[in-house]
Order: sequence, then structure tokens, then C-alpha cells
Amino acid sequence: MTAVLLALASSLVWGVADFGAGLASRRRAVLTVLAVSSVASFPVVVAVVALRGEPPPGAMPAVLAALAAVAGTAGIAAFYRGLAVGTMSVVAPISSTGAVLPVAFGIASGERPSALQGAGVALALAGVILASREAAHAADADALGAAEADTAASGGGPRRTSAGVGLALVAAVGFGGFFIGIDAASDADPWWAILVQRGTGLALILTAAAILRPCLRVSAGEGGTLAVIGLLDMAANLLFALASTYGLVSLVGLLGSLYPVVTVLLARGVLGERLAPAQWAGVGAALAGVAMISAG
Repeated sequence: MTAVLLALASSLVWGVADFGAGLASRRRAVLTVLAVSSVASFPVVVAVVALRGEPPPGAMPAVLAALAAVAGTAGIAAFYRGLAVGTMSVVAPISSTGAVLPVAFGIASGERPSALQGAGVALALAGVILASREAAHAADADALGAAEADTAASGGGPRRTSAGVGLALVAAVGFGGFFIGIDAASDADPWWAILVQRGTGLALILTAAAILRPCLRVSAGEGGTLAVIGLLDMAANLLFALASTYGLVSLVGLLGSLYPVVTVLLARGVLGERLAPAQWAGVGAALAGVAMISAG
């Protein structure tokens, strides 16, 4: 039960962080949001690890955490690029299926969820896809605008879909790789795993910023908001790392992937976005799947 609660908490915090980052990205470049939030939050995990006084667990956990960072950063980059060049209603559901990778990895490694938990995994994953699909479609319409939407409908659709599908698959692999890598790295020490993961991710983001040179100047208010987003994202990473030390990666990986449901519900409550029947069904299916995983 501890693993379930920690994994669900990571989804909740990730969902809130993603919602805030999505709003911030309407005003700033995505790379600016990532860079500022990462720079603001990284010293916190450095300070906590220093105060704990525990020595680093060794080279292999560090390598695994770094690989998790590479996978996760690549996944985020591919995901946002896919949303830009592809059809969001296609990209979002496909990228959320990255949860399949830790499930498959866990089973291949000898994990054996109960039949009820296996059914819950399938139901929760289907729920995430349903909950994400309509919201992504609506966001796509807003992002394209009426003129571009007409162009896509008149002949650009297949090309957009093709490009988006490839990037969404890369994102799914990246997200799934992050779950697997951080699970393995956290066995030795979750805090050190998060330190290496966040540090590697920050290095990758700053390298990209140095090459692409987005405007990194933000106001004090924006900086504070981005700092909170970065802290939430870091907290979600830590919660998932802790969850992976208590439970099966095949289950916590799926539970950690429920964050789109949180984002969809926040969009409904804060922005007043309407939820389609399919979205409500997806939310219900995801919650039912969580209950089955917990009961199993």
C-alpha cells in the first residue's frame, strides 16, 4: 500500500506541475520554462543530500540515474516537439503508453502481479488514454488556429499525423525508460538517484539552451512560479523513486503515469474546459484501475 500511495502522490504532483508548466509555456518558450525551473529547483536536492551526509552509493546507480535523465529529457523534448508538428489528439495518447514499458520490464524480470492487478493495469492505462484524448484534441484546435486547421484538414493531416506518431513513440520510450532507470537507480539511495538524475537533466537542458539561445530573462513573479513548478517536478520524481523501492515497477510505473488525468481535471476546474463523455469515462476507468491494483 505504501508503494501505491507514493506512486499516486507522484502522479498528483506531476499533474499539477505539468498544468502549471503548460500555462507558463503559453507565455514563454518551453525551453525557457524547463531551464529556469530546473535551475531554481536543483540547489534544493543538492542541499538535502548534503545535509543527509550519506556517501554516494557507487558508480552503477549513478550511471542508471544518468541514463534515466537522458531518457526522460529526450521523452519530454520529443513530446513537446510532437505536439508542435503533429496532431495532439494522436500524440498525447500514444506518448502516455510509455507506462507499458515498466510493466513489460517488470514482468520480464520476474514480477508477477495478481490477476486483479493485471486487469487494473489494463483498465487504468485505457483510462489515461481516454482522459487525454479529447483534451489533446481541443488543445490541438486552439494551437492550430482556424486557418491552419483548415489547411491540415485539406491535405496536411496525414503528414502531421505521420510526424507526430514517430515523435510520440520516441516520447513513450523516453518516459518508460525514465521509470525503469530511476527504479533501478533508487534501490541504493533514492535521494542520490534524484540528485544525479536532476543534475544530468539540468546539464542537458542548459546545453540545449546554449545552442538554441532562448530568452531566459523572466520577471520576479514568473521566476517564482517557475521555481515552484521545478520543485513540484523534483518532488514528483522523488516520490516515484521512493515508490519504486517499496513496490513492483510494473505497478508503480503505471500508477506514476496517471498524471494526465490530474492535468485534465485541473483544466476543467481552473480553466473551465469542458470534459467530453469519453474523458469522464477515462477518469472513472483510471480510478477503478487504481482501486483494483491497490486491492490486489
